Amino acid sequence: MDSTSPVIVERRDHVAIVWLDRPDKRNAFAPAFWTSFPTVIEELGDDPEIRAVVVAAKGAAFTVGIDLKAFGPALVTGNIDLTAPAPASPVAQRAQTRRLVKTMQRTFSSLAECPKPVIAAIHGYCIGAGVDLITACDIRYAAVDAIFSIRETRLAMVADVGTLQRLPKIIDPGSVAELAYTGRDFDAGEAASLGLITRILADADAVVAAAIETAEAIAANSPLAVQGTKAVLRAGDGRTVDEALDYVALWNAAFLHSNDLGEAMASFVEKRDPEFKGL
Repeated sequence: MDSTSPVIVERRDHVAIVWLDRPDKRNAFAPAFWTSFPTVIEELGDDPEIRAVVVAAKGAAFTVGIDLKAFGPALVTGNIDLTAPAPASPVAQRAQTRRLVKTMQRTFSSLAECPKPVIAAIHGYCIGAGVDLITACDIRYAAVDAIFSIRETRLAMVADVGTLQRLPKIIDPGSVAELAYTGRDFDAGEAASLGLITRILADADAVVAAAIETAEAIAANSPLAVQGTKAVLRAGDGRTVDEALDYVALWNAAFLHSNDLGEAMASFVEKRDPEFKGL
């Protein structure tokens, strides 16, 4: 990863920490972010040595969302490539805008689709596209100073990269509507009471430490079982209970009889910690 990248990756054994790294801009998402971030997440998803991912941020804020100053021309033209020629017609511009939105959607869908569990470690502002990001994560921890906002309506936009689709599956739809329509700020305590946040920690250092601790606990388990659990949870969306039960029955028929299962049984009998290999 070169020094100009808006994200950097730190590896700790089987855990990867993906740092948002534009602290001077409060980690606002400039055009380069939307292509570099999903590439990083997809590479970690394919890396057999990585078993859990933490997304955290450098500086005073998790993110203030889209960098409107840097990204404004892209929003106007509908093209993330600011050097590209202007579209030839209004229809071409609308098609170009759709491609831009789909590119941006992929950025955060990479988190939901990552086979490894992803934990968001949030502090300070988490605004606009920051909420899109965290709703695509599996687990969300926040520092007590965290401030959230579905800010798009206050900027004359409809949130279009995941919040309106994922947040109603996390918290009460009526609460989603109120927060999205008003665009108001809400703090970590309210986020926790709504169910958006699982744990509140004292500060940025504490929230990152807690996220890493949880990621390490996840990484100590069988990666086959953990990744299978994420896959089964995702597959339950839109299925009836009976359909979801059929899915998990087929999953275990395919993956239950692993070397990791044998290691789990052996370590229990031998009264030692298991050493899972994901095989």
